[in-house]
Amino acid sequence: MIISATLIIAVLSYLSIFLLITRKDKSTAIKLRAVLITGIGFHCAGLFLQFFQNYELQLSFFKVPSLLFFLINIIILFSSLKKPTLNVLVLIAPLSSIAIVCSLAFSSPSQKIFLSSGTSTHILLSLIAYSLLTIATMQALLLAYQNHKLRTKQLDGLIRILPPLQTMEALLFELLWVGFTVLSISIATGIVFTEIQPEQKIAHKAFFSITSWLIYAVLLGGHYRQGWRGNTAIRFTLGGFIALMLAYFGSKLVLELIL
Repeated sequence: MIISATLIIAVLSYLSIFLLITRKDKSTAIKLRAVLITGIGFHCAGLFLQFFQNYELQLSFFKVPSLLFFLINIIILFSSLKKPTLNVLVLIAPLSSIAIVCSLAFSSPSQKIFLSSGTSTHILLSLIAYSLLTIATMQALLLAYQNHKLRTKQLDGLIRILPPLQTMEALLFELLWVGFTVLSISIATGIVFTEIQPEQKIAHKAFFSITSWLIYAVLLGGHYRQGWRGNTAIRFTLGGFIALMLAYFGSKLVLELIL
């Protein structure tokens, strides 16, 4: 009952953020942060009660997205103090609400993981990498929307509150560089971790993780050397994100819900 109450308040907070952004109120930055802090606080309390039992981390297909969006919202909150990242909440806030509702409404067999130092480090780095690259993907979608509106000269709706195109694109590549760096470290720690527990079924996860890493590496290399941007950057970002999500959620879907 307590878990449901705290998470429902978090859902209402995230939905309020979506309404604030779409209202296009010029004074919403302070309001957004205040509501976001409220949502994160109640989300944190609910997650702690949901996930941690007997010093083990309870991970399941329907609960992990809620944890992921919790981290995403924390990153957005702190990065917004220096970068114009609050706008991405127009996509993140409703997705956060959906993730929380799914964690309450559905269940699947839990994968219990003992919190050793090696396991904790790998899981934390992976979640941070997924969070950063999820934000980058939402930024790419907003950039695609902005490109379309500017090409068709439809300067109404959400585009009126978005930063200039150059700022949006610069932010996208900053997020990609940081996310790619953390993903690289995460994969490296994963290699060490699989040597400790070789019996884990990780072939599917390893294949798509490396595929995602290669897609991001090609994109960032192309941007650095040849100035790739625009639709090319958007397509590569989406491709890398799809591979990354298949790496984790694809394997969990098969192991927990199909097999």
